[in-house]
Amino acid sequence: SLGELVCDPEPGGTIPARDANILEKLKLCPELTGAQRDALNALLLSGDTAYGDPSSWDLQTLQDLGPLVLALDQTTLSLVAEAAREDFRRSIAAASTGQGHSQREKSLMLLRALAAASAAPQPRLKRSEARCQSEPITASNIADTILYLSPDELDLCLSSDVLINNLEAVLEQPFTSQVSWVLKKKVDEFFSGRIPEEQLRRLGLLSRLYTAQEISQWPVTTSDTLSALLNSSGGQWDDSQVQQLLSRYLTLGGSLTGPQLREIGGKHLCALQEEQIQQIPAAALGTAGQLNIYSCSQTKKEQLYGKAREAFGSLASTPSLYYCQIRPYLGGAPAEDLKDLADAGVINMDLDTFLALNPEEFQKLGVTDVKNLLGENLAGLKGAEHEPSVVSWVQKQSQRELDCVLGIGLQGGLPEPTGTASPAGPVTPATATSMVTVTSPVATPSTSVISMVTTPVATPSGSVTSPVPTPSTSVTSPVPTTSATVTSMVTTPVPTTSATVTSPVPTPSGSVTSPVATTPASVTT
Repeated sequence: SLGELVCDPEPGGTIPARDANILEKLKLCPELTGAQRDALNALLLSGDTAYGDPSSWDLQTLQDLGPLVLALDQTTLSLVAEAAREDFRRSIAAASTGQGHSQREKSLMLLRALAAASAAPQPRLKRSEARCQSEPITASNIADTILYLSPDELDLCLSSDVLINNLEAVLEQPFTSQVSWVLKKKVDEFFSGRIPEEQLRRLGLLSRLYTAQEISQWPVTTSDTLSALLNSSGGQWDDSQVQQLLSRYLTLGGSLTGPQLREIGGKHLCALQEEQIQQIPAAALGTAGQLNIYSCSQTKKEQLYGKAREAFGSLASTPSLYYCQIRPYLGGAPAEDLKDLADAGVINMDLDTFLALNPEEFQKLGVTDVKNLLGENLAGLKGAEHEPSVVSWVQKQSQRELDCVLGIGLQGGLPEPTGTASPAGPVTPATATSMVTVTSPVATPSTSVISMVTTPVATPSGSVTSPVPTPSTSVTSPVPTTSATVTSMVTTPVPTTSATVTSPVPTPSGSVTSPVATTPASVTT
């Protein structure tokens, strides 16, 4: 009932329990401990399992054991019929050609275990003997012999001529990294360190053993050679190796294509120098497929975006199609282009792409821009509200706009500005224009008099402000008359009900100052 937890117990007595079906659970374990392996072999040797006694096993039984066969020791394997072991060995060798590096290592380990069970171990050869102690390897027995030889034996029994003439057949066999170094040495010896271009295409996984310095001497002049070297079936390249390989190819006049960029992959593409990225034709990105450039520096992302924008520019009139093609490169897009993309229509940008945008350019987007970019995926932004770039952006936006436009509960925006109230206090003079008509008895000759009138004005509360000079005052006194009419423009903060006006009135004989008493003053405001 433990399921996969059966992989955890350490005591050896756990495995040989009453229920032999525990073996099926052990197949789930990625690797067994030493104590578990010993207990497993003890249980199988007892014959008290669904697989029966090891002496009765055939090819089908060995295959049914699955991953448990890797835990079989020499004692258990030696009891298996030799014919069954040979059939099993051939099936493993045939399947290993399409396996990855890790699985090939496991297959080789099993093949060596089967070989050891078929024969007594041989003493290690002394280098001084310098000759093959077994049958030399030829084109006809590569598959039957190379798997059972140690690196030292392989070095002595495999000639460089046989290796070069049968390189593909040799490389199809599962072998350890120690054996691969022996093969590389023989290749270098055969070509004296100067491998012809046509032979570079055949190196396969051996090409990954060469240093950047050695690669700098390779004659990589054609796209076919570069494609063969970049083929993933040969294993993974180091960044420094890829840099040197592409540098050599470009230096010799080569030009990168879309399929080659796909072979290089986004990870190694980001490891290229900026000068090398600049040499990539825009058209190559158009046929490279979806490259993951997340690990690129911002400068390299901007370089690749510029090339992608050129490559897919003809699709810009169809926003959804354009977005699908340029999406991997949007991490290098400026805010202006992102705004255009948002205005073009609903593209429903996925959140991973959105969060991978250049943080500086993201801060320049408005609330509506973000809404239009994310479209149906807008609600997912709430789950990313603690991302540094999102937090920074929210703090620059109006909280009211975040609520009204997005409506997904983002908090931390700018509050609405509030108005400022004027403090209460005494009324100061303000600019008001009043028409004041003053009628007073003045005995003067018939004439028209223009004078400036200074009027002290009382406020409604009774306080008196400073005298306010009027912009202009017209006093008209018809002579002779019993009353004078004074018309003046008075600037006053508050209309008053009465005022005393003292006005200097020029007379025909000279300048005389005479008080003019206003019995009632009629003020029109």
